[in-house]
Amino acid sequence: MVPRIIFAVIAVPLVVLAFATLRRSNAAGEHPATEDAAARERTEREFAEADAFEEQWRKENQDEYHRERLP
Repeated sequence: MVPRIIFAVIAVPLVVLAFATLRRSNAAGEHPATEDAAARERTEREFAEADAFEEQWRKENQDEYHRERLP
């Protein structure tokens, strides 16, 4: 019983803290602090263009994908 209490009191908060730190570092890496408004706009535009290209690619290759997966 005591090891479970120790685990709950020590390990669980450490896992939660590590998860929060990881999310913060990922968010900071996506938009560095030295980035200005123009660079941020360019980054957002590039992400939008990549999403649009991916959607177009999926539409064009949808039939080919189904033929490969289903005999």
